[in-house]
Amino acid sequence: MIDPTRLALIVQGDHSLLLDVHNPGFEQARADISPFAELIKSPEHIHTYRMTPLSLWNAASAGITEEEIMEALNGHSRFPVPENVLYFVRSTLSRYGLIKIDATEDEETLYLKSSDPAILKEIAHLKSVKKYLTGAEGGFFFKLMDRGTIKLHLIRAGFPVEDLAPLKSGDPCPVNLRKTMLSGRELTIREYQEDAVKSFIGNNKPGTGFGTVVVPCGGGKTVIGMTAMSRIQCKTLILTTNVAAVHQWKRELLDKTDLKEEDIGEYTGERKEIKPVTIGTYQILIWRKDKESEYEHFSLFRKGNWGLIIYDEVHLLPAPVFRVTAEIQAVRRLGLTATLVREDGAEEDVFSLVGPKRYDVPWKELEAGGWIATAWCHEVRLDLPENLKTSYAVADKRLKFRIAAENPMKPELVLKIIEKHPDDSILVIGQYVKQLQEMARILKAPLITGKTPNAQREEIYDDFRTGKSRIIVVSKVANFAIDLPDASVAIQISGTFGSRQEEAQRLGRILRPKDRDSWFYSLVTRYTVEEQYAANRQQFLTEQGYKYTISLGLEEQ
Repeated sequence: MIDPTRLALIVQGDHSLLLDVHNPGFEQARADISPFAELIKSPEHIHTYRMTPLSLWNAASAGITEEEIMEALNGHSRFPVPENVLYFVRSTLSRYGLIKIDATEDEETLYLKSSDPAILKEIAHLKSVKKYLTGAEGGFFFKLMDRGTIKLHLIRAGFPVEDLAPLKSGDPCPVNLRKTMLSGRELTIREYQEDAVKSFIGNNKPGTGFGTVVVPCGGGKTVIGMTAMSRIQCKTLILTTNVAAVHQWKRELLDKTDLKEEDIGEYTGERKEIKPVTIGTYQILIWRKDKESEYEHFSLFRKGNWGLIIYDEVHLLPAPVFRVTAEIQAVRRLGLTATLVREDGAEEDVFSLVGPKRYDVPWKELEAGGWIATAWCHEVRLDLPENLKTSYAVADKRLKFRIAAENPMKPELVLKIIEKHPDDSILVIGQYVKQLQEMARILKAPLITGKTPNAQREEIYDDFRTGKSRIIVVSKVANFAIDLPDASVAIQISGTFGSRQEEAQRLGRILRPKDRDSWFYSLVTRYTVEEQYAANRQQFLTEQGYKYTISLGLEEQ
């Protein structure tokens, strides 16, 4: 008989899951429930997860069965799982696939169907979709261009749609992976990368070829994208976060595939090229002359007969792009991210318009396999100077955060941390430009902010990669999609309030595999709101199995 005290999970009637951090079954229980439950909070002793319709539908789309979910709940729960929770899981999962989209003989028209007349009646009365639908036997007809919009409204109403309408092939574009990269090293596709591509492509039948892949920073998301391109062999549009990321994608494509320079176009503020493989930025897509003007670069989606669109860092996909994404549902879509967490709560939009989560691999699993660096996370707390305590006390919450974040004692602590790592390449990362300028001056280190010209950024990054610079100071522009393989220490002196995705992305800057461990320091002013936000920021990484040591200054380091 199983000793109930060795079971780490308590399932509550409100669909929340309490996980005992100190229980010997904690690690396995966390691994088993993470695919279908979201981490809500993670204090020292008990972590709280919650099952939601979206978390369960994401699990279903990734191939996790009702039986596996029930087995995880019943197998780890210290007490009998409440009957209403079991019913919630069954009823929520039973909705997945109840509504389907199919093709019709008319290429511009699709068919929304369900075998349940009650569901059809409910859809017919939904104000949000009513105007798009025309009644038909067993369902509704609607226009091809409204495909994404209807899916989005229906999931918000509690009906995830199984989209079985075929995707177009697009113009052909031969892309083959090299066996030996230009760098001279052998190109090996790792097992989890292969699994991610298979999960995305599926069996090439209706209902496959669109979705999101979640892989840690440093885990080779670019290789997953290129492998998908080599399997699909069609004209591809790649969208990413900034010009540095565009150039990185281009370097990777030239190094690891047989594409030539003339096959790859850049679509940015500086260049407007459309080639068989085109790489653009989200920023250029949402540029417009003023708030009343149209987004003139949305035409990029229609200028090429694309067969695949890759959304790099899909959790950052700007809201205006969702509008046009809704119109191009007939194209294969691959979302790549390390954190399928949006601070605006628009995960449902990603699910509906790019595609559901098809694959997710735990960060610690890749660390154990040596595919990403072992990282040690430290929250280092320091006091607020006496002369700032009065102004802090009378400030509103936003100003309180800024006073704490810009604590003038932080530079001295940064210097002490750097002394402890004389042989490491170090990133000092922060939120506020004035603070970063002061930090760069003290360290005599180059600074990159949003105003740094792209050419200068590339030069600073290259100097860092080659070892010419050992320390660089960076604003949040460096959170995403930059390749700094030798960085092994990150010192976060300030952040964006409680952003979970930012914390994960910043840790990700130092996770490229290397011959040494990595160190992530977060400097926090104690007895201030910065402590609360720091706890929120750490939630996603705690879910991945990272533990933060907390110390006052460097006394315990």
